[in-house]
Amino acid sequence: MIRIRKALVIDVLEESENYQELLVKIEGKTEKAINYPPLTGFIEKGERVYLNTTAVSLGLGTGGYHFVLASANMEKDALSPGHIMKMRYSPQQIKVLAVEEESSPYHEEINKFSSLNNIPVVITFLHSMLIPALAGIRSVNEKLEVSYIMTDGGALPLAFSKNVRLLEKAKWLKGTVTAGHAFGGHLEAVNVYSALAAAFTVQKPQIIIIGMGPGNVGTGTQLGTTAVEVGQIINAAASLGGRPIVIPRISFQDKRSRHQGLSHHVLTVLNKIALASSTVVIPILEEAEKKDFLKKQIDENKLTLKHTVVYESGQKGLDYLKETGFDVTTMGRSLIAEREFFLTACAAGTYAAKLI
Repeated sequence: MIRIRKALVIDVLEESENYQELLVKIEGKTEKAINYPPLTGFIEKGERVYLNTTAVSLGLGTGGYHFVLASANMEKDALSPGHIMKMRYSPQQIKVLAVEEESSPYHEEINKFSSLNNIPVVITFLHSMLIPALAGIRSVNEKLEVSYIMTDGGALPLAFSKNVRLLEKAKWLKGTVTAGHAFGGHLEAVNVYSALAAAFTVQKPQIIIIGMGPGNVGTGTQLGTTAVEVGQIINAAASLGGRPIVIPRISFQDKRSRHQGLSHHVLTVLNKIALASSTVVIPILEEAEKKDFLKKQIDENKLTLKHTVVYESGQKGLDYLKETGFDVTTMGRSLIAEREFFLTACAAGTYAAKLI
């Protein structure tokens, strides 16, 4: 069961329509908690709240936050339109206006959707690939319009993503869509297929980026990871007439051997989960040892039998990323420490932009 504690709100540190960061007094300590107004309403200083403290008590990293379950002071009413429930049959199920439902102004457009018309669909393995992928796109052409679809493989509230908040402030995204049980995007969709259709028909971008939010799950096994959704997204994008472009997870800094070079998640997805073909973008590297390591993995796993492997420079995107001042990290490691990881995402963005 979840661990619940009562706390006093000392201050509201940050606030937007869908997100609040609170300073709370809990069990004699001053700590931070996150509140999502679409779920629990706006919380004010001085209120007493019930918190889900499970992740903090477990000492988790990315997911180690207190979350507001409810205010102890008042009742809240759900006033938003729509009747599609996300996080269904859980204590915090939320009502949204899904883009597909009959009361949606876009219902007919989604109903008549037939094809993605070969639009590039850039697929991320980790949420930390989103900003560098966009930097790669913008290094080619800053005027290209991009929609981002967040799946429910990681965090469910889009508001949890600091990256998306920064991107929206910088106006790097034309729009967002939250698919499955994820919520909080400009458009809400029931699944990945309808999310792709919604992004394409309603937001009309030139490129779509899709992937999970923060907080992926891994177990050290081939199939016990949220990364398998990449294979399912490849299938969805291809079956709807899009052009799936995969950003592989590449690292030479991760101490775990299974994540050296091409992560074992990438190899599993491309060989066992993806039924359709995709384009896999590999960055052009200078170090011969690293290039040979990746080539050996590609050859030994026979990736080119099903997928198209292309090599693209990510340097221009990496330079653009540095110039913009975005502070990017992955697994707690910086751009400098994980250069190949970010170079790969930039290269994929560059490759997608060149297709337009």
